[in-house]
Amino acid sequence: MARHLSGKEVNASLHAEITEKVLSLKSKGVFPQLRLIRVGENPGDLSYERGTARRCEELGVVMTKTILPENVSQEELLLAIQEANQDKNVHGILLFRPLPPHLDAALIENAVLPEKDVDGMTDASLGGVFTGKRIGFPPCTPQACMAILDHYGIEVQGKRAVVIGRSLVAGKPAAMMLLKKNATVTICHTRTKDMSAIAREADILLVAAGKAGVAKEGFFREGQTVIDVGININAEGKLCGDIDSASAEICEAYTPVPGGVGAVTTTILLSHVVEAAENALAWQEA
Repeated sequence: MARHLSGKEVNASLHAEITEKVLSLKSKGVFPQLRLIRVGENPGDLSYERGTARRCEELGVVMTKTILPENVSQEELLLAIQEANQDKNVHGILLFRPLPPHLDAALIENAVLPEKDVDGMTDASLGGVFTGKRIGFPPCTPQACMAILDHYGIEVQGKRAVVIGRSLVAGKPAAMMLLKKNATVTICHTRTKDMSAIAREADILLVAAGKAGVAKEGFFREGQTVIDVGININAEGKLCGDIDSASAEICEAYTPVPGGVGAVTTTILLSHVVEAAENALAWQEA
């Protein structure tokens, strides 16, 4: 039976580190602040907002909100981002996506200053991931995957890693992060032939396809570590990942859904806010 790589245990370790940094910042008069910008009343956004608010309270991070109507104009939304960019008390900006179709998402996303882009959505932040330079912050979900591997002492260097999924939110940046750790990386996608055979070759299999049960019997083997990035609702109305967990029991270990990568992602977001506050203080003192 496979070991479950619980995000709760990873969070406990990260929380201790973040709390210590927050206390240090507050002793110097700096109160890490996340500005949340939401357009409309999407239920998924509201759920994530509640979870983020709870995590901010736990860690001592201030959360302020800018809530705009679904029919907000592009100019109004850009003004809200500009206000957050210019506010020295705001260290990180979280813009909920996807945006309504009448808005130019690429233009709006890139209006956020890279140093406040704690969700890793701007071209500058993504460019930092792909070039290995620290510009902005990496996307939170793939960094949560790396945090889980690090916490459980799973060696990446020299290992064969397979990533299923090529989105800029998870798959591609995760592949670059694994490559940076000296894994040999293969990316699979909807046009990949004989994907299950490629997946079985992996020492580390990271599944970020956005489709329930895409990795199933035939994708797994003994000795593998499987990281499930997916968050889906199955036919029974229950939360599930991108892997068939019953089939994955043959592996050495895998992340459960819920309670795996998703549980760590918000903590990574807030670690970015705290790091941004530390950077701002360093610039101020320089």
